[in-house]
Amino acid sequence: MFASFLFQWVKDNIKRQEGQAMAEYGIILALIAAVCVTLLFTLGGQIKAALQTVVNQL
Repeated sequence: MFASFLFQWVKDNIKRQEGQAMAEYGIILALIAAVCVTLLFTLGGQIKAALQTVVNQL
């Protein structure tokens, strides 16, 4: 049911220019998510150490 609704929605909106803007927002959101994941992998150990220091001092 949801798949048929989604397919019909895509078919109806494929030629509308608003869809292009939505796709651009999706790309921007994906890039932001990729940056966040990269930062978490890069700084994850330092964040964990800082939080552990706070926990130990409590």
